[in-house]
Amino acid sequence: MKLTPSLLPEMIEAIEQIIEENSEEVTALDQEIGDGDHVYNLQRGIEALKTKQDELVGLSWPEAWKKMGMIVMSTIGGASGALYGSFLVSMSKAAKDKDVDAKVFADAFMQGVESVKKHGRADVGEKTMLDVWVPVAEYLQKAAQEGQDIKELLIELNRVAEQGMEATRDMVATKGRASFLGERSVGHIDAGAKTAQLMIKAITGVIEKHL
Repeated sequence: MKLTPSLLPEMIEAIEQIIEENSEEVTALDQEIGDGDHVYNLQRGIEALKTKQDELVGLSWPEAWKKMGMIVMSTIGGASGALYGSFLVSMSKAAKDKDVDAKVFADAFMQGVESVKKHGRADVGEKTMLDVWVPVAEYLQKAAQEGQDIKELLIELNRVAEQGMEATRDMVATKGRASFLGERSVGHIDAGAKTAQLMIKAITGVIEKHL
């Protein structure tokens, strides 16, 4: 099965819907240990992507990722905009002039995650969205090497993402505003990890519909 950027409008809409459905829960999480504006900032970026979605469908994956990266960088406030922007632009650079198959996508995704690590000066175990993105990236590389069945891959991706998100509950935050709380940040799920998990759920749901 060959996935093309023609699916992007549906994916963006699915992300918009799942973030909206969970906005109260995520905002409550963010208010407990963060700035409280994470959902609002993400929704601004999603809205900006929606206005350009007709342009995205005619592009290659690397071109679409680059354009999306520039859009979210300029419209999402807070740390999320810069991090998601660099994630997408790095994916674009890694896959430039390549036919995007499972291996190329997995490698590009890993490069995107490495860019987030670098820009955020963070890694796994620090109660951030990387606690979802890193295990997902590692799983994608393993699945690409093994040539895993796509239905199994989608199920496992969601499991890995949920596991990473849940793991942030017991972590002490060392990055962002939550780091000021120290030990008091334990017991709360990170809002960025939660929205990362929700986005993966939305995207895999769209892909599953088209299998």
